[in-house]
Amino acid sequence: MLRYVALLLLILLIALEVKLWVGQGGMAEVWRLEKSVADQKHENEALKARNDALAAEVANLKDGDEAIEERARSELGLVKPGEQFYQVVEPPDPVRKPDGDR
Repeated sequence: MLRYVALLLLILLIALEVKLWVGQGGMAEVWRLEKSVADQKHENEALKARNDALAAEVANLKDGDEAIEERARSELGLVKPGEQFYQVVEPPDPVRKPDGDR
């Protein structure tokens, strides 16, 4: 009789271990969720850095005239009255023929 009880307890222990490691809510899922949380934290840090940079740029545009002027010059091509604007355009490289077309 004691042998059957011990065997039953051993089978129950094995079933619980299997459920712990591979079942729903088991260790495999916990590890997957921990990795997912770590990945999300990393992405949040990158987005926070980007948001901080954008906030600094907005503050600079609100407070400083130099930033507005620089942006107008670089993005819109604006010049001040009395200034002359020179644009240097490099000629494109000539089309190279393959070596077999000599």
